[in-house]
Formats: sequence, C-alpha cells, structure tokens
Amino acid sequence: MTTPIRRMSRRMPGWVKAVSAVVLVLVVFFAGIRLSVLPGIKDLFGTETRDRSGPALLQSIQDISRYDAASGNFQVVVDLEKDAKYLPDAIRGSRTLYVGAGTVDAYVDLGRVGGNDVTVDEDRTSATLRLPHAALGRPALDPDRSYAVSKQRGLLDRLGDLFSDNPNGEQAVQKLAVRHIGDAAKDSGLTARAEKNTTGMLEGLLRSLGFQEVHISYGG
Repeated sequence: MTTPIRRMSRRMPGWVKAVSAVVLVLVVFFAGIRLSVLPGIKDLFGTETRDRSGPALLQSIQDISRYDAASGNFQVVVDLEKDAKYLPDAIRGSRTLYVGAGTVDAYVDLGRVGGNDVTVDEDRTSATLRLPHAALGRPALDPDRSYAVSKQRGLLDRLGDLFSDNPNGEQAVQKLAVRHIGDAAKDSGLTARAEKNTTGMLEGLLRSLGFQEVHISYGG
C-alpha cells in the first residue's frame, strides 16, 4: 500500500509579507512609468487641467505719482543645498540648481516734490527743480524665464513630498533669487540711469512749455 504524501503548509513570517507588499508596490509603480511612455497609453492615463478659479476681485486703488525712468533685466543661478547634520545626502538632504530671471525698476517719486522745490523766475523763462533721489522698486521674478535646472533629494525628502501639499516647492530658491537680483540692482547704477532719464524728460517737457533754462538737481 502506498501512503499518500501530505503537503505540509508553512505560514509565511510577517516580515516576508511586508517585504512582498513593498516589492509589489514598486513593481506596479515602475510598470506604470513604462506604460506612460508607450505611444497611446500616455493619453489614456493622462490628466486634464481645468481652471475653475473665480473672477479677480478689486481690493484697492492707489494713485501713482512716481516716474519709472529705468528698468534692468537680471539673471542669477541659485545653487541651494540643504544637508542633515548626522545623515548622508542620500538619506536626508536636497540640492536645487535654479535659474532666476527678473526685472527691477528705478523710479523718481514726483509726489514728494513740494512748492519749495520748484522755482520759476518772473519772466517764466528759467525753472529750477529739486527732486528726490531715484529709488529701486521690488524685484519681480519672471516665471516664464525662470526654471529649475536640476533637483537632488534624499530618500526621506522624496517620501516627504508624497505627503506634502506643495511637493517639489521652489519657494526657497525663488526667494533667494529675488534677493540676489535685488542686491545686483543696487550695484548696477540703475538709479543713476533713472535720474539721468528723468532729467532729460523734464527738460524736454519744460522747454516745450517755453522755458529756456532748466536746472534740475537731486537730493533728499
């Protein structure tokens, strides 16, 4: 007589199940990446963007009395690196290479000119004006010309992006780019160019009104 062979079932340990689940998730994830690059499949699983924003609301109106006399275009390469104190970069840390492009305007605030700052002779042929020095406006970053060249993130940072409301946020490098652009504008001679342009504008305007001599100075 032959004795039937019984298969003995063994229970899988808990850690084996956990590892198997992680491997299965990774297989599905990378399979999805490969499918997304195949012709036709990308459109099938693609997303559609819809703008459901409401209309913009006017909150306030301000009168502008300044004369924008010059504008500078700037570009800066930001290399921002964040390191953990006791962890290697592959585990925790990030490095972003970002090209920031923006503009800075230089203006003269004509609203600060008072009655004592303007002198006209009796014949109305000579005028003397004292204007405030030109100032720099806030740097404006151009999103169409600014972009991230590369991003390197550690494993923990990548996992954090999965639970973040703003994954891969670039606020830090954008703020740094704005600051560097503002510093560059201070050393660019933009305010001197603005004062020169303002002088030329006012001289042409006053001479067209019949003034033969126009004297313009800056101070305060």
